Amino acid sequence: MDEEPSLNIPSLLTLAVVSYFVIRWFLNRDGSPGAGGGRSRARGAVDPAQVEQISQMFPQLSTRDIMWDLQRNGGNVAATTERILTGRGLETPPPSFQPQIAIPRPTAQTTATSTATATAKAEGQDLISRYNLQGKADGEDTATAQTAPSGWSQNKDERQRLLQKRRDDMILAARKKMMQKQQGTA
Repeated sequence: MDEEPSLNIPSLLTLAVVSYFVIRWFLNRDGSPGAGGGRSRARGAVDPAQVEQISQMFPQLSTRDIMWDLQRNGGNVAATTERILTGRGLETPPPSFQPQIAIPRPTAQTTATSTATATAKAEGQDLISRYNLQGKADGEDTATAQTAPSGWSQNKDERQRLLQKRRDDMILAARKKMMQKQQGTA
């Protein structure tokens, strides 16, 4: 009756598993890079791409507030976005919070350059000059439209020529209609 309890295999396995998880928890608590995953990121710098992503979705928020929230929730963009969309807003970071990254903002010069390029392409050519229809546009009043055969040709070159002629005719008809409209209002 004075037998001592003995250790059996299930007890040893349980002890090994519990020991493994306890040791792993203590090692990951230190925040060593690469081992801690999301927890080490919460103590370190915030990813600039994540801050920029949220900043583009919600331009009314300050980047400092976004960085504080991302740092608090371990870099989880979805959690920060959800907090903003539900109307809870972001907490104001304490005065001691100093962000460890600097977000490069797009300058007004690069934005203006890209818009100027887009408008230059749009205003650079009209359809008459793009498709070299100036000669046809000038002699449009004197020439009468010829009717093209309405069937679909088996020859690729013939089809290409007919489609280009139809395109040219549509452009010239639109120009004629626009000129008549301008003369009617003037």
